[in-house]
Amino acid sequence: MSSLIDRLWYGTGRPLGFLAPLSWIFQAITASRRRKAWDARDEVLPVPVVVVGNITAGGTGKSPLTARLVAEFRAAGWRPVVLSRGYGGKAAQYPLLVQGDSEPSQAGDEPVMLARATNTPVVVDPQRRRGAAWALEQGLGDILISDDGLQHYALPRDIEIAVFDGVRGTGNGALIPVGPLREPVSRLASVDFVVVNGGDFEEGGHIESFQGIEHPQIFTMALEPSSLTNLKTGESRPLSDLTGRHVRAVAGIGNPERFFDTLRSLGAVVEGTAFPDHHDFRASDLDAESGRWVVITAKDAVKCQGFAKDNVWVFSVQARLDPEFIGAVLSRIRQDSEQILS
Repeated sequence: MSSLIDRLWYGTGRPLGFLAPLSWIFQAITASRRRKAWDARDEVLPVPVVVVGNITAGGTGKSPLTARLVAEFRAAGWRPVVLSRGYGGKAAQYPLLVQGDSEPSQAGDEPVMLARATNTPVVVDPQRRRGAAWALEQGLGDILISDDGLQHYALPRDIEIAVFDGVRGTGNGALIPVGPLREPVSRLASVDFVVVNGGDFEEGGHIESFQGIEHPQIFTMALEPSSLTNLKTGESRPLSDLTGRHVRAVAGIGNPERFFDTLRSLGAVVEGTAFPDHHDFRASDLDAESGRWVVITAKDAVKCQGFAKDNVWVFSVQARLDPEFIGAVLSRIRQDSEQILS
């Protein structure tokens, strides 16, 4: 499925161009929703709100960026709370406070992953504004960071961060369903920061433009391999153990090829199996030849804990960010906080 999407959306042409009328309708509906939500918004929330999102469909690295920002905010003295829609989860009621041992079937895979990775409160609610208000009523923290939600216009926000995959970029530049764009590229004029994940910018830094997009605050990010842990036993192994090893890599994420390529860059011989994003895993999905490792992502691991065999290893990554970007975000947060309190 991923390779098909790559050809249809991220190539140079527009093979789905005949669906252009649907793109126009999609754009009109999106613009209308944004205007109505913007007009209906109540006053700003009494704490800073940071939204990490994208204008393209598919995986760009939002969650690792969110996790890193949580760590940076905490180090700066803030008490962050993560807001999430909880895609794929079906809870009996909302808002839902997510713990590291929460059921992904109720909370969604990404919220559980973030709760485990950050050890910080994660609040799931399809209505993020309601979730935000509840988090503040419960005294969970003093800064809110929304994982995804750039298009959830009802949520007031002080800072918007748009994330791009450095290889895929804006694809063919067309709106859904002709291309991958949720909103026109012109939407970036209103965001505060643009972050480019990987591609030709692995070392990180501040750049002037990206694929024709000009913005005063474009920074780059790299996802660094951080750990390799056995899902069943908790044993940790050095990443160098992947060198020369034949593995079956399984992923149900937005951009599985990036995961497979990362393993190959570490010397693994990869047989990759891609499932749709937020795939509901079964034990048979992790079958492999006797003695062969199965390597999965941290996001998928939260759904496989109960049935994983001892040959299943979780490969985790962390975001490497330019210190200038971190400093700029923290500076904006301090300014916004002072304005809120004044």
